[in-house]
Order: sequence, then C-alpha cells, then structure tokens
Amino acid sequence: MSLPTGLRRSPMAWVTAVMLASLVLLALAGPLVWGAAAERPDPSAVLQGPSAGHPFGTDNLGRDLLARVLAATRPSLLLALAAVLLGASAGVLLGAATAVLGRRARRLTAGLVNLLLAFPALLVAMFLAVVFGAGAAGAMLALAAAGVPGFARLAQTLAAGVAGTDHLAAARVLGLRRLRLLWRHVLPNIAEPLLLATTTAAGTSLVALSGLSFLGLGVQPPGYDWGQLLNQGLDRVYAEPLPALAPGLAILYAALTFQLLGEVLAGSVARRGPAPRTPVPTPAASGPAEDGLVLQVEDLHVELPTPDGVIRPVRGVSLALRPGETVGLVGESGSGKSLTALAIADLLPYGARAPRRTLRLLGADLAALPPKERDRHLATGLAVIFQNPASALNPSLRIATQLTETVRAHRGASRARAAAEAAEALRRVALPPALLRSRPHQLSGGQRQRVMIASGLMVRPGLIIADEPTTALDVTVQRQITGLLSEIRRDTGAAILFISHDVALVGEFCERVLVMYAGTIVEALPADRLADGARHPYTRALVASVPELTADRDRPLRTVDGAPPDPLLPAPGCAFEPRCPRRRDHCAEQAPPLEDLDAGHRVACWSPVPVAADPETVTAS
Repeated sequence: MSLPTGLRRSPMAWVTAVMLASLVLLALAGPLVWGAAAERPDPSAVLQGPSAGHPFGTDNLGRDLLARVLAATRPSLLLALAAVLLGASAGVLLGAATAVLGRRARRLTAGLVNLLLAFPALLVAMFLAVVFGAGAAGAMLALAAAGVPGFARLAQTLAAGVAGTDHLAAARVLGLRRLRLLWRHVLPNIAEPLLLATTTAAGTSLVALSGLSFLGLGVQPPGYDWGQLLNQGLDRVYAEPLPALAPGLAILYAALTFQLLGEVLAGSVARRGPAPRTPVPTPAASGPAEDGLVLQVEDLHVELPTPDGVIRPVRGVSLALRPGETVGLVGESGSGKSLTALAIADLLPYGARAPRRTLRLLGADLAALPPKERDRHLATGLAVIFQNPASALNPSLRIATQLTETVRAHRGASRARAAAEAAEALRRVALPPALLRSRPHQLSGGQRQRVMIASGLMVRPGLIIADEPTTALDVTVQRQITGLLSEIRRDTGAAILFISHDVALVGEFCERVLVMYAGTIVEALPADRLADGARHPYTRALVASVPELTADRDRPLRTVDGAPPDPLLPAPGCAFEPRCPRRRDHCAEQAPPLEDLDAGHRVACWSPVPVAADPETVTAS
C-alpha cells in the first residue's frame, strides 16, 4: 500500500520515517552486534575518556560506552512501549465504557477518573515504583498505572460524542450487549485520536522510564538502559561530559522521533479529513395482543431534568396501532413527537424518565419484563428509522456488518446466513447487494435511508417507528421512501408510526393522524379528513400553513401566530390558548380533555372549529 500523496511530499514525514527506521534497526540489531562488546570488561581501560578505540569512553569496568548505549536501545524502547500500551489499553477501556454503561455505573466511573486525575502522573509513577519494587517490571507497571487516568479522560471525552449518536441508539434498539457496543460501535469511532495520543505518549513514557532508572527505581544492574547509563556517567560529567551526554542524546533522539511521528500522523488525518456457528432457533417476537393491537400506550409522560428544574415535554399521551396500520404524528418542532417515539423505544437521553400507565408492544407489557427480555423484545419487535441516516449509520463499519449484527446477536445466525439475509433485505429496498461492501459515506442520502429501512426489516418487526425519515431528502426521494414503506407495510403487516412536519405528506401516506401540541395529543382523526375536516384550531392552522401552487404569491405565507409555550412554565389551561383565535375565558383555566366528536375523530378543545369554517379564521398572516 503506497503512502498518501501528502505524506510522500512532506519532508518532515521522510525525516520521521528515517529516524523511526533507525530506532527499529538499532532495537533489532543492537544486542546482536554490540551486545558482546557492551558486556566485556577491560581492567586496563577503566574510566577512560573518548578515544579511537572507545568513541564515548569506558565505564568503571572498562566496558565500551558506545556499545552499551547502542545495545540499550532495545530494553529502553520495549519497556517504554509496553508501559504506554498497557496504560492506554486500560485507560481507553475505562473511559470509553462510560458510553455504554448504565446511569449509576457511568457516574461512578466518571468520578473514579476525576479522582485519579487529581494526582500528578509522575509522582504516582514514583510512588508505585517503590510499591511494586525497584526493577524493570515494577517501573513499567508503575508508568502504565500512572498513564491510565490521562487516557481514560481522553477516551471519556471522545466517547461522549459517540454516546449521543443515532447509530449507537440504533445499536441499543437491536439489544446488543455492552461489550459488543463498546467494541464495534464506540472504539472504532474514536480510534484515530487515541492512536495519535498513544504515539506521542510513547516519547513521554520513554523519558519517564529513563528518569526512574536514573533514580535507581527502574532497570537494575546487571541490566541497563539509557536512564541507568545516564546515572553512571553523571559522576564525571565535568571531567568527561560525553559519557553522560551520549545516553541523554539517545533519550532525546527517541522521544523526538515519537513526537514527530505523532505530528505527522495528525497532519495526515487533518489533510485526509473525516472518513467518511449453526443457526440456533429462537422464539420470534410475539404477535399482536388478543385485542389486535401492535402498540398500546396510555398516559405516557416524559420528564427531563434541567438546571432550572424538571420539564415535562410529553404529558399524558395515549395512542394505539393495529397491524398493517399507518398512523401519522404531526406537530411543530418541540411538540414532543420524537420524545414520544424515543420513550416507546426506551431510547430516552440520560437522566430522562418515562412514567406511564400502560406500554404494551406486541402483546407484552414492557414494564413487567425483566431488563434482558425487555431489550430483546424491543430489538426484535420494533424498528426505528431515524431522521438523519448519516448519523444513524456507524461510519466506521461496512453496511454488511451493520445489517447482519441483529440476526447474529438475536437469532444465532451464522455469518453466511446473515449475509444472505442482508443481501435479500437490500433487494427488498431496491438496492444492489454489492453495497454491502460499502461504508455509509459512500452512499447517497436516499441510499442511506433505504439501508436504515433494510436494517429494520432484518428482524421482521411488528412496529416501525419512522422519525422524520424524509426530512433531509428531496421530493422525489421522499416519494420513493414513502412508497417503499407502504410496500413493506402491505407485505409484512407491520404497523408504522410516521412522525413528520409535512402535514400534506402525512395526509397522503397515513390512515390516521395524531396532532401533537405542547406534549399532548390535541386531535386524532382519519387522514382523509385532515384537509377539510379538522376541528382543533391548531390543526386547522397547520393545514392552512401548507403552501399551495395556486396561492397568491403577493401575499405572505400563512403561519401559526405566536410561539409554543415555555415547558418550564406550564399554564393550567389549554396550552394553545395564547395563540388561539377562538379562545374563551375558561380556556386559560382548565385544559380540555380529548373527547370523541364522532367515530374515529377526537379533539381536545372547548370551542372546536365548525367543519365549514374558513381557515382564515384560525390563522394569522
């Protein structure tokens, strides 16, 4: 594999490569070529200065110092690299684990990292070197332990950016175990900066290890490394400086090499930019409940802690879906649509709570299931299509890996069987199986969204939650995606909860529509009545806000007057009352219940709009 063009043209890269190659060569050949001369005493040449026979002089036993410096390259580098690799491995695992641990374990781990960082690393290394005992092994373990907190903090910071991504949330929906989440979805996405940090830390570790040997806490006689040679030459530094300077220069040369290596790798990353067994049968997800419902939610609330207090962006939501039914959920941004979906899928952010009276999926009460069974039931009975497929797909994994991990984790499918099912899932969404070898950045937005749908099909779910699946797509691709979802619904009988801002699209695609405002359902009606039969003033205003080709272009587009309420200051009455043109005095005193108007039509309003009312009466320019 050839070097990237940027590295081939960089003088620093070539200098670093030569320096690194020289260190590797000395580490491999040093003990073989100069080992005998480094160990051979010569009583007639004790403590001699530099000469033609001994360019760096000799030590107190007459051994050649140049040979000893060159032969010490291997132990000095191996101990330093072993220390940094051990410290980096432990620290990275400790810090990255915060992205997949539970709430309490995450808090304890973060506290432990903060506590360890309170102590200076060099003092910790010196203390532990005494505890472990003077010697090469003790010094190496001491340096490794001292380096753990720094790597843990770096990994914790990087993992925090991955923890909030949709692709990790999607992996949680699949019910993957924490170790698999860590190994496949967290570590690959933070590997580059950690590799750079490890490279530069190798130079620091070499200097620290030499310092411990210099103090008598590292390599012990008859062994030797650069730090011990520096200690031995220091006694006569004023009379013969070269015996002391030679090991010091070797330490400087090696440390500078690792530092330059880190700089070169960092520059390369910056120039490149972000990259883009036999099957075991397991019980399938249970079918619809006896009452025929795929999903039943009653009195769902979402509570989010903030510095100013607890807010409740979702309050008392109830909904139900039957097999093969498509239900739209519409409303302005901040109305609680996505939080409702995340609460159903058990994907709420850290610290959030979702109390409810009932939450049943495919006939199973999720609250009554043990945690492992609940996760498995959600992973196999529910699929979530996120708004942004670019973040919902793991950028470090191929499409094949992301599609097959579900069936391999929950159905024990072999790699070949899972790959065959993934290829069939791609064909189902009109994508060629060759894309299995691709990574997400190599696909278009529409292709990524189709891959997300294919991922959901792998478990044959009973419920598909599509959270703004067409928002980032052009109109043509939007129609393709909604058409594809319709085909899947007809073929599989899955129910679809379709969340969108596009009222017109929801009216065409869905059978029923739930209108959400300020965390509550304010109207539920058949989709064919949405355009002219809506009764809530907010729903009528949303419908009137949809642009039409026949609209007068000289007039501004219709909007919903006012702004949504502050969730920290909930009003006792109707939340829409300050914006409602039909408000009455009692609207600000008591919230209206969601009541039946006729079959399939419910509205929460004290003064519903008459069916024949002009939308101009409930909107503002």
